[in-house]
Amino acid sequence: MSQFGPEVANAIFTPLAGDGNFDPNIAQYLGELGQARPSVVLAFPPKAAGTYLRTAAISAVGGQLVRTVQAQGGRDATFYLPTFILYYTCGIPARPLVTHVHMQALAANRHFMEALHLRPVVMIRALPDMLASYLEELEDQPLRPDKWLNIKVPSGYAGFSAERKGDFIIDMMLPWYISFFSTWLDYSDAGGRVLFLDYDEFRADPAANLERVLAHSRIPRPLHHCQEALDEVWKERAGFRYNKGVSGRGRARFTVSQMDRVRRMMAYYANLEPIAGRLFPD
Repeated sequence: MSQFGPEVANAIFTPLAGDGNFDPNIAQYLGELGQARPSVVLAFPPKAAGTYLRTAAISAVGGQLVRTVQAQGGRDATFYLPTFILYYTCGIPARPLVTHVHMQALAANRHFMEALHLRPVVMIRALPDMLASYLEELEDQPLRPDKWLNIKVPSGYAGFSAERKGDFIIDMMLPWYISFFSTWLDYSDAGGRVLFLDYDEFRADPAANLERVLAHSRIPRPLHHCQEALDEVWKERAGFRYNKGVSGRGRARFTVSQMDRVRRMMAYYANLEPIAGRLFPD
């Protein structure tokens, strides 16, 4: 590995502004790095086919899955600059970087994406369906921290009734999901930087959607190549937690009053209106 030059040291060790903004000179340097090596950044919420799609993207581009946050299980995912520095300056990994992060478009993350010219992809899926899928995963070893997102699952969770589990996931998890979509919609006019996918459209034509993802990520592949990658991954779909992917299952899982709470919590964020019908289908 070649030694880091002063530009790299400055980029890593110069303090950021309070909101995560880079010094203009460092931002320019990082921008030059980011333009040189494209990457696939899936900023998906949990239970939105991210594991399945990222695996297909890796297959299609000959890529490498990279953890681009300091550690899993933090309060909220925030990019870790040294990982990207290694990718851009040392060729580690040598293959195209593919990352999947449950990350909101908060200020520090926006500044990071802008500095490195990252082009994230966001999946839109109905909130009740994602929550129902999340509840299903918690049925197996709910106290494993690697299954949690921004919350601690209480020690008595396994003994909760089905309705109380539903209350818990709505009270504790739903606010993150709603904030997630609100922040990305706020960021969606950033010069075409963000690509939004629709979950039902993805299910109907996954190859076309994978083709869109790779073109947006500046690593284009033809449609037939995308289909071949998906076909290969589909054989092992159970391992990617994509064994159901059914739309509308949330309505069967939650009570009427719980669904009303989902709708009321969405109403706090007026900017969700353009996608409200997809987040909470009638």
